[in-house]
Amino acid sequence: MLEVRDLSIEVGGKDLLHDININIPEGETHVLFGPNGSGKTSIIMAILGFKEYKITKGSIIFKGKDITQLPTHERAKMGIGISFQRPPSIPGLKTRKVVEICAKNSNGDVNVSELAKMLNLEKFLDRDLNIGFSGGEIKRSEILQLLAQDPDLVLLDEPESGVDLDNISLLGNMINHLLLKDKPCYERKKLEFKKSGLIITHTGHILDYVRSDKGYVLCEGTIQCQGNPRELLENIRKVGYEKCFECPI
Repeated sequence: MLEVRDLSIEVGGKDLLHDININIPEGETHVLFGPNGSGKTSIIMAILGFKEYKITKGSIIFKGKDITQLPTHERAKMGIGISFQRPPSIPGLKTRKVVEICAKNSNGDVNVSELAKMLNLEKFLDRDLNIGFSGGEIKRSEILQLLAQDPDLVLLDEPESGVDLDNISLLGNMINHLLLKDKPCYERKKLEFKKSGLIITHTGHILDYVRSDKGYVLCEGTIQCQGNPRELLENIRKVGYEKCFECPI
């Protein structure tokens, strides 16, 4: 689904990340751990092609196609969706309209009201986007937009940030639903197409609710280790990220 090859990224004229390698097969969800300020968000911004994140080396392959030079909107049309850590609040733009726009690239008919009901957001559809929303409501709005878009690759930037326990549980269930991970294994194997995901987190709380297949730890501008996400998280909780600086791949 996604292959990030030897990627180096520059932001504001400063070298930020180097030699990043991530390979996400179809149907798998991977997790990127790292302390605040380590550059996790920069990786997904580069995957989506935001101009501020200049790729100085390497390539991004999505569904077998090199998208390194494609503009952001073309990548979205190909099937990449994102939930931002801090999405904007936009006066005058109704949430319903944004969800309807997201649904234009969906493979089937989208009932916006029914999707909103799943996330307890029916009353928010006719409110300005994120204006006066709580942290949990903003995150649910982001997932609502992704459900409408129905992307093949889902990028989730700190989905648990600023969210209480009740909202984390609901978000986790909806993310599993979005990634088709709420279906039994035998049923998922029958699906013609399997979705993939990349979740960014520094606390790892979302892993209590969302199934994941592989983890990476980002420190010192590169990926220091990779493996079972639960085992990586357990080690991080025991010794913190400080030990990652002492343990290169």
